[in-house]
Amino acid sequence: MSISRDPLMTRRLCLRPSSRTNAARAVQIQSDWHVAQMLSRASFPPVAQDMTDWFGSHEREWSNGTAYRFAVDHGGRMIGLVDLDSVADDQGTLGYWLERAAWGNGFAMEAAQTLTCFGFRELRLARLKAGYAADNPASGRILTKLGFRLIDKVSATPDRARRPSSNGAMSLSALSMDEKQDDPSNRAAPCA
Repeated sequence: MSISRDPLMTRRLCLRPSSRTNAARAVQIQSDWHVAQMLSRASFPPVAQDMTDWFGSHEREWSNGTAYRFAVDHGGRMIGLVDLDSVADDQGTLGYWLERAAWGNGFAMEAAQTLTCFGFRELRLARLKAGYAADNPASGRILTKLGFRLIDKVSATPDRARRPSSNGAMSLSALSMDEKQDDPSNRAAPCA
């Protein structure tokens, strides 16, 4: 199945398929410790060449059907990224990050909801997974509003930028959402 790389428009955002040209802006955003510490896999400070290489792989991942990543633009400026990763066997993993100045404005919810709909409607996924760290309850609230349900709480070894708890582990909540849950009673708003 060939998936168009057209932008997805929301009321306030443009989600554009990301590419290598977004790497420098991503380095700027992730150079903020408050942003980097919320990511499960991030170097701090970010390494520009690693970021360029990662963004350079996005078009190939899209073509292979393994990941669909979008730069989140507001007012003509990239403020973050939202993606469906690890796409295989009718499942994928939702992720997102935004610059700190964009927090608290509903942008993460708007972008994540649009990509959730994209996953179920365009990619025909049967299940989406997501996770968040215990020290990021705002992300947990977004996922719950979208209709994700808790499936597990785990301890994990932090990866690069994450700060471990005193015992060297971090607490994560894993959530999932089935395509069958895609109805207005389960989420903040249905897919259009």
